[in-house]
Amino acid sequence: MFDKICLILVIIGALNWGLVGLFEFDLVAWAFGGATAIISRIIYTVIALAGIWCISLLFRDNSSSSND
Repeated sequence: MFDKICLILVIIGALNWGLVGLFEFDLVAWAFGGATAIISRIIYTVIALAGIWCISLLFRDNSSSSND
């Protein structure tokens, strides 16, 4: 379950970066009061930590794991 939550957060982060790249629009900053607002910084940090966790998904052997 934790893996799925992290993956969802990484997808949200990727979509936000897509918006920044295509339209110069930061959805997180817009929704939470700017890129330097404390809540925005917390969200950026949580998404970054989720991304770091998802690196472990690349190195796991899922052939013997059960369905989540």
